[in-house]
Amino acid sequence: MAAWQESPEPLVVDLRKVSAADLTPLLDEETGVWQQALDWDFGPSAELVRRFVDMQALSGFALLEGGRVIGYCYYIREEKKGLIGDLYVRERERTAEREHALIEATLEALWKSGGVHRVESQLLLLDAPLARRVPFAQWFRAFPRRFLEASAMQALALPDHATPGVSITPWTEARQDDSARLVAAAYRGHVDSDINDQYRSPSGARRFLNNIVQYPGCGTFFAPASYAATDPKGALCGMSLASLVSDTTGHITQICVSPAQRGKGVGYALLRRSMLALAAHGCRTVGLTVTSTNTGAIRLYEQMGFTDRREFAAYIWDAW
Repeated sequence: MAAWQESPEPLVVDLRKVSAADLTPLLDEETGVWQQALDWDFGPSAELVRRFVDMQALSGFALLEGGRVIGYCYYIREEKKGLIGDLYVRERERTAEREHALIEATLEALWKSGGVHRVESQLLLLDAPLARRVPFAQWFRAFPRRFLEASAMQALALPDHATPGVSITPWTEARQDDSARLVAAAYRGHVDSDINDQYRSPSGARRFLNNIVQYPGCGTFFAPASYAATDPKGALCGMSLASLVSDTTGHITQICVSPAQRGKGVGYALLRRSMLALAAHGCRTVGLTVTSTNTGAIRLYEQMGFTDRREFAAYIWDAW
């Protein structure tokens, strides 16, 4: 029997020392919490975790107590940056100290790997994320964010405002390069580019968009509810990308408008179209996330029927 299986005290071990079977009760509980807290089917993400853990191909840590896995955290390295993909501790055993033990182990592993100067994370299930002290506080910043939700049917009551000179058509993957340039332009100097450094360049935005389309972290990409806006010259000037996070819940994974078209109703028109398409698909609710200081976007979303579902935070450790 491994030493960690005999230890009665909480112990942080490499994730590769546990099996998918060891993690399954924890992942099952987490899946239920995502469903209850956000109407989000975490099942596809949990299945990916199980698959990669069985392959010993997922970097991270497990928290063990009395031979049971009571928490886990995994991370991804992208060149000079690390991403904390998920962290969860069982509700009965959860404390901020135990969550922080996993965060600290992850940060130490990334710093020691060499060349990593920045770590990003958005952990939606952390309680009181702004009222806690975290490891490596000298490099840490937290940005308050909000998870908003609206009835998909609310879109039926929203007027169809004209957007002179702007055409709205379905978004396709063929637009990814133009979309990456749009994201970089739309978020230049914006607080969200402090939170996600992929927004700072077209190449980074291209990776961000590819993740949205290819992987289930933000749900399953749903092309029928994703739209592009083009100006009179045919240039992309806005987009709204959507995903399905459960059979009855849609999510807006990205919505942005070029600086030249802001304030002209393009964002409203794109979001309304996405909501209508999600409602037609059978979604009862639509969610999106927004940084709390982005008051202009919040004002638009509230006018369109969105209300608060959960507050969370983006965590950044920047050791440059």
